[in-house]
Amino acid sequence: MAAATAVQAAGRRSRRLFDIFVAEIPWTVSSKELKEYFSQFGSVQRCQLPFDRDTGFHRRYCWIKFSSPEEVQNVLQKDSHILEGSKLTLRQQSRRRRSQRKNQSE
Repeated sequence: MAAATAVQAAGRRSRRLFDIFVAEIPWTVSSKELKEYFSQFGSVQRCQLPFDRDTGFHRRYCWIKFSSPEEVQNVLQKDSHILEGSKLTLRQQSRRRRSQRKNQSE
């Protein structure tokens, strides 16, 4: 039983590491296009592209979630990512649980 709990905990920890933060996205690029572009590096589980309620345009940044850490490394190994003539800025994003954020702010 303890082994199953340890495996689940490891799975939760590893899932937090697979996000890539992407900035400088051209206004004309949609989440579908981003997902298609990044799928050449691996299986894209999710593309979160936030929109501004006032303008109706996306905010020019997003998070891409991959299935494995190897896929994240595939993306990060490429020197530059260019969509519609604009160079994207990428950063590996480590999401922390809320309890961890609370402890750090105290």
